[in-house]
Amino acid sequence: MPSEKILAAKKQVVANLVEAYKTATTFVFVSARGLTVEQDTAMRNELRKNGVKYEVVKNTTLRLVFKELGIEGLDELFEGPTAVAYSEDIIAPAKVIAKFADDYEALTIKGGAIEGKAASIDDVVALAKVPDQKTLYSQVVYGMLFPFTKLAMLVKAVAEKKQEEEGAPAPVAEATEAPAEEAPVAAEAPTEA
Repeated sequence: MPSEKILAAKKQVVANLVEAYKTATTFVFVSARGLTVEQDTAMRNELRKNGVKYEVVKNTTLRLVFKELGIEGLDELFEGPTAVAYSEDIIAPAKVIAKFADDYEALTIKGGAIEGKAASIDDVVALAKVPDQKTLYSQVVYGMLFPFTKLAMLVKAVAEKKQEEEGAPAPVAEATEAPAEEAPVAAEAPTEA
């Protein structure tokens, strides 16, 4: 039986993780056994750049933490070595982990939790395919502007077609001054005899 000191330390670890995980919206659980140091370092650097925290946690600790958080249906994911990638950004953990899972055979996605609910591997992969925030904004703006752009193009096409049907208007002649020789001669006043 563990001593009171060990139990208190374990409870503190769980409490610290619960506090750290409270603000996260997405968790991705992976098995990273077999990654080389170089691969692991590259992945961690990319995760850090995207504001994603990544850590290896004991499965028994993860069960307790997620029980405290009220997220159910994850127990089967906590078999074998488990690492957790999590962030307040809903897309970033899935996007980065999925990219590296494609590149590194040793990295396997087990599943995840998205906005407080258990997520399958397919859910995590689908989330990874969602464009980032900047791209989404661009798509929304394009979607809003497209009808106006299309309307302007149609109006222009109708105007051009109407102009063709009516025949091109004659070019406007520029007014020029007649040369002095061709200027009309003023009638001379009759002279008195």
